[in-house]
Amino acid sequence: MSLSEIAACLAYAISVWLAARNNAHTWWTGIIGSVLYGWVFWSVQLYADVTLQLFFITTSITGWWHWLKGNQGEVLPIRRTRPGHFLLLLTSAVVVAGGYGLLLHTFTNAWAPWLDSLILTFSVLAQFMLMGRRIENWYIWLAVNTLAVPLYAARGLNLTACLYLVFWFNAWHGLYHWRKELREI
Repeated sequence: MSLSEIAACLAYAISVWLAARNNAHTWWTGIIGSVLYGWVFWSVQLYADVTLQLFFITTSITGWWHWLKGNQGEVLPIRRTRPGHFLLLLTSAVVVAGGYGLLLHTFTNAWAPWLDSLILTFSVLAQFMLMGRRIENWYIWLAVNTLAVPLYAARGLNLTACLYLVFWFNAWHGLYHWRKELREI
């Protein structure tokens, strides 16, 4: 375990903790974590994960802007997604995961390509929903973390599995706080 991996893990943990507390500082700490994890993944030749970190950097910048300026200069309120639209988003994520899983299964030696693809597409969906301050992002993060913890543990990534277990509890905490704030609106 390298110092940069520890720092990346710590930055991500702080970012997710801040997101659950509805704190806009989640975005710049997430950017730091993504830059550090990009370096970590590059050093071990996990180039797809480097690309994912670039996605997270871009969405963190966009999310930060939306949270602070996306509502005519006011902080964007927490809101709900219409059930039909939410179902469409979930279905789309599953379909894309199936297609990406098929590509990985066919053309690579990926371990658990289907589950890994589902974690990827649900993470992207949850990130976009978080950027838009949609309360349903926490349900998606719960699903991601529920799938990721045993997958990472099976791969021997015990520190990462523990971090995602903490993220699972944090998602429950975030859901609780966001639901409370939504009721007050």
